[in-house]
Amino acid sequence: MRSYDALAEVYDLFADDFDHPRWADYYCALLARAGVAARRVVDAGCGTGLMTVELARGGARVIGVDASEEMLRAAAARLRREGVQAVLVRQDMCRLEVPHSVDAVICACDGVNCLVTEARVRAFFRAAHAAIRPGGALAFDISSRYKLETLMGDAFFGEERDEAAYLWENRLDAQKHLLRMDITFFVREADGRYRRFCETQVQRAHAAEEIVAWLHAEGFADVEVFGNQTFEAPGAEEKRIHFLARRT
Repeated sequence: MRSYDALAEVYDLFADDFDHPRWADYYCALLARAGVAARRVVDAGCGTGLMTVELARGGARVIGVDASEEMLRAAAARLRREGVQAVLVRQDMCRLEVPHSVDAVICACDGVNCLVTEARVRAFFRAAHAAIRPGGALAFDISSRYKLETLMGDAFFGEERDEAAYLWENRLDAQKHLLRMDITFFVREADGRYRRFCETQVQRAHAAEEIVAWLHAEGFADVEVFGNQTFEAPGAEEKRIHFLARRT
């Protein structure tokens, strides 16, 4: 099973602490700061469609892109439940292709952290640059190096709900800034028994300075860096960092 396919069935349950309507509003405000009206938008790494739905509700024509078939299946079900229309495409966001230029590409909730090499990150930036019309923008966020290395590195987490539980163990390679996350899920079945499955993810703790340099190298201009859902520079202990880059 491909990475994230198994995770799709429990992702929303454990992502309920994110305020996605507010997050989508912030992204629209970021784009407005760049003078971009978000009419045609790519939601890269769209997962189960939480951000896709909110962007579409705001009036955008959204293309949700994800490499996981199961995540896209969950996103399609969400769109049907919410009565919202969007296009969903199975695609590696580092090879992003769209039929027509878009106003913006958005990538929320650690999508860029999951690109663990400079080559992969720059491939995404290059593909996004090609997809965005002149005058458009790329907006995305990362979990900061402080968060992944100081708060999450070599840590253990667990959570129990009525429907499911997880045990989460991290291992940090500080030299390469790579965080390996081994997560064991226990999902309650209809008969009361629990089904166990494991998921391993790797994220890289990118430095903001690296990201800015790679954006410039791939043709973006006027790059701005902000703290978590603010328009201020990120602090030393910022957990999430946002980037806004213009396509000239």
